[in-house]
Order: sequence, then structure tokens, then C-alpha cells
Amino acid sequence: MKTLSLLFTAALAAAMLFACSNKKQDPVTDPAANTPPPAAQAAPATTDDDAAKQDSIEAARLEAQRARAEALMNQLMSDDIYFDFDRSELTEKAKEVLAEVGDILNKEPRFVVTVEGHTDERGTEDYNMTLGANRATKVKDYLVAYGIAADRLQTVSYGEENPKAAGHTEADYKENRRANFKVHIK
Repeated sequence: MKTLSLLFTAALAAAMLFACSNKKQDPVTDPAANTPPPAAQAAPATTDDDAAKQDSIEAARLEAQRARAEALMNQLMSDDIYFDFDRSELTEKAKEVLAEVGDILNKEPRFVVTVEGHTDERGTEDYNMTLGANRATKVKDYLVAYGIAADRLQTVSYGEENPKAAGHTEADYKENRRANFKVHIK
């Protein structure tokens, strides 16, 4: 019985081998071999429409950059730093505004700023020119301490020469005791 079982197993194994050898096998190939090399692949054809679209996209990008820079410049030039009578020390409100100015200057490194110092009309011309210079210098020093490169900041004093408010009241004087910014792009 053992012999019969052995014969049966051998016959079954032979039949399986015979069946597998008749089966057609596909040749094994490397899938990468069917892909042309990168240099042989055709580059997409560039049309005039594609070039026009690229030009349009670039123009829109440049316009957005210009508009952003203009908005930042306008914001800077509208920010005035106000001072107390006969003082050049920065108030807490002035420091808050200068922090915003410093943030803008950090965002836009192309900006070069002239800090203009002003006074009200009270005092001598020499005294007001010196006070205006001290105010502009205090603003510059704060911005340098904030991290703005000193070579991006210039100062000028106008003393009482360029008043913001033309009147002679305390409210007018308060408007004239200031430092303001002129922005240039390098």
C-alpha cells in the first residue's frame, strides 16, 4: 500500500511538471527599459499663447508687488510721531507707532527712510532746529535698536519751517511737534 501511495504521488508530481512546462511564459523585462530616456522625451511645445500667459502672470505679479510697496510707503508716510512740548523723548504711543514702522521696514528692505523732525513755532529758530534734529535722531535711534540698519535711515530737521497745522492754538502746536517719514526705494 505504501508503494502504491508513493507511485501515485510521483505520477501526480510528474503531471504537474508537465502541465507547467507547456504553459507559455511571458519574458520578464525591466519596465524602465520600455520608457525612453529623459533626453529623448519630447519637451512640451511652447506656443505664443503660452508665452503671452506667462507674460501676463509676470505682469500681474509685478503689479501686486508694486501695489504692496506703495501701500506700505503710504502707511509709513502717514504715520507721525508726536512729542510733548519742548521734549524729544518718545512717548509710549510713539513707541507703539515706531514698532509698526519697524515691522514695515523689516518686511520691505528696499525702503530707505528720511526722518523729518518738526517743532511748533514757539522758541527761537536755532532752538527749534536743534529740537527738531533731536526728535528725528530719537526716532532713528529707536528704529536702529529695533533692528533697522542705520544706513537705511537719515534725519533732517525742519524746526518750525513746515508746520502741519497753520494755526496758533495749542491743538495746532500739538500737531506740529512731530517727526514724520519720507520713503525712498533703493
